[in-house]
Amino acid sequence: MRGPWQAKLPFDVDFARHLRIPFGLRIFFRAAFALLTLATLALALSVLVEEKQLSLRNYQEGFRKSLTQIATQLRHPTGQLALLNPDAHSTPGQALHPLVLPYAAIDFDDRNKVQQAIEMSGCQVRYPDGATLCVAVGNNPWAGGFIYLAGSFISSDELVARAIGGELTQAHRAQVQVSLPGQQHRWVAPFETTGDVGSQSQSLAPAVRGRLTGFAEDANGQLGNRPVRDFRGWLWQDARCLGADSAPPCARRSFYSVRLPIDLWREAIFAAGSAGARAKPVWPPADLDQIAVQLRMLPPGSGAALFDSQSAHATRPFSLAELREQLQAGETLQITRLANSSQGAVALASLSAEGAASPAAPHWLSRLIAHLPVQGDSLASVAQEEVQTSLGRYQLTLRGDGRSVDTALGIVATRISWFVGAMLLAIALTWAAIELRIIRRITLLSRRAAAVSHTVRGTDEALALDLSDLRSRDELGVLASALADLLQRVNEDARRERIRAAQEKDQWHAVGHEIMSPLQSLKALHAAPGDPSARYIQRMQQAVRVLYGSASPSEAFEATTLHSASLDLNQFLQDVAANAPAAGIAHVQYQPLAQAVLVKADEHALEDAVTHVLRNAERYRVALSPIRLTLQTTETEATLHIGNQGPTIAPELLDKIFEYGVSDQADGAASGSRGQGLFVARTYLAKMGGTISVRNLPDGVSFALSLQRV
Repeated sequence: MRGPWQAKLPFDVDFARHLRIPFGLRIFFRAAFALLTLATLALALSVLVEEKQLSLRNYQEGFRKSLTQIATQLRHPTGQLALLNPDAHSTPGQALHPLVLPYAAIDFDDRNKVQQAIEMSGCQVRYPDGATLCVAVGNNPWAGGFIYLAGSFISSDELVARAIGGELTQAHRAQVQVSLPGQQHRWVAPFETTGDVGSQSQSLAPAVRGRLTGFAEDANGQLGNRPVRDFRGWLWQDARCLGADSAPPCARRSFYSVRLPIDLWREAIFAAGSAGARAKPVWPPADLDQIAVQLRMLPPGSGAALFDSQSAHATRPFSLAELREQLQAGETLQITRLANSSQGAVALASLSAEGAASPAAPHWLSRLIAHLPVQGDSLASVAQEEVQTSLGRYQLTLRGDGRSVDTALGIVATRISWFVGAMLLAIALTWAAIELRIIRRITLLSRRAAAVSHTVRGTDEALALDLSDLRSRDELGVLASALADLLQRVNEDARRERIRAAQEKDQWHAVGHEIMSPLQSLKALHAAPGDPSARYIQRMQQAVRVLYGSASPSEAFEATTLHSASLDLNQFLQDVAANAPAAGIAHVQYQPLAQAVLVKADEHALEDAVTHVLRNAERYRVALSPIRLTLQTTETEATLHIGNQGPTIAPELLDKIFEYGVSDQADGAASGSRGQGLFVARTYLAKMGGTISVRNLPDGVSFALSLQRV
């Protein structure tokens, strides 16, 4: 049961209804942090997708560019040298093997041409002391079966030439040894001048120029008496000093060019030439990689060699194996010599990228990167180029693997994942802090407030809300303290209200008991039929019965039980208009209808409702102006309009004048106006199934009372 003190509580019905759903703030905060987490993950994924797309595009561009660069490099004489010698594998500290030059032969008599040829082809082996040596053969067998030795060495002494008929050991000399399968050739070539000292070198500086005359040496170390006719060699020494020294004796560079005759090759070439035009010798020789060549430059006497080709730490010429450095991870380069009229296709090399193993990304991250959607995602790429040389055509096939992009991206993503993880951890810690510090306390406060709201609706006992554990110096603690203080004051007000209600109930009991007896006597005095006073006595008895024993008038009227029956509203209004002067309401006008209007109503309750409206109209009408009653009917409803001339009702009060206690008089209770009449009229009409409303007219106010027709 609703107590009279409940209207003063801060917990109304709607507020209590909201307290039954204590999840609003929690859902809001958790959704906000969940969205923040999702946004962080979405941002990280979008960055990974963009990086993968960019990396794949860069990889594909670099893939095509790498093959173009490799093909361009192999088209250069240096690259052609590597193609012509795919199996070159000379080891530092060992004898050198001849290389096949991209030229038919070398013009060994011309220093400039020799230097240009060996520098363009890149066949030189470079030594730490600045010396160089190129051991090669021409790519045309008809140029002769020769091995070419060309290079330079550095010495501080001026070259000493051998005198005619003098000892070989008294001059600078070259010592050459060539080892073939089953054969070995040795030559000693002393330096002999030609008498043109001071000729111009390539650097336009005076030079010493002379021949290297070759004498064959047998297995016992004995030299031939006559020079080898096909052994040809030249030696040039620059007059210009190297380094900071500018005057002899100083370090100077000597350049040499030697042609070695190999009788076995020459015989095979002559045999092929005599066999006919269609015969062609095997060239380059099949055992070229088994031929070892050693060159030593010796000073006069028995001193240490000025240069030895078997010196350690030499830098070998460019080879196909060095192309690995230009390949990216996952790429494989295959080099194939295409078929020609004399032989089929031959695979020369298959090179794969080499490098230090990259740290592997976590398995889950690798799978995530592999499934990232990108445009143009190609896991494998193949590109081809063709290189033409004097000895044939070569096809380059480069195969790439786009998964290497995922591997490289996984390494970067692993580092980024730590930052993303740190951000997610910060979000989680903030979330947990808010949950523990704010949401948990709000939840406790909501639950306890909801419990108090349930107590308010279900009992009249004092409200208990323990907020001692929620008190603190922050905003939520201040709110909890304020609610606790407010609830204590509400309990005190509720206790006083219960005391006052009990006193009023006792008062109504006493008043009702004292009034009922005189009313019974009056009813006996006016028991004659047709006596109008009897109607008012019955109404007084009904009012006393309604209010008797109630805690408050409003609850009494709301709890009243009416007995509705069929009532002729037309005749009823005629009686009301006729008896109105007896009730102190003059000039009530009603124009009766020609037929009866039967409605469902309680006669006494309806008369009370109409009388309250008439008294309200009489209070505000213009003096001596009539109050008009007008009855309008439809098939289902009869409506009584009560209008007067006078001031209109304020717009803000049109929806409130039917509430209990609403009055426009400042001291209504003292003058007998308690704001109760229109509340009674609405309550009675509602119990009879009718309605009441009010509207302002241009010159007054009109009340409309509607009842259901029978």
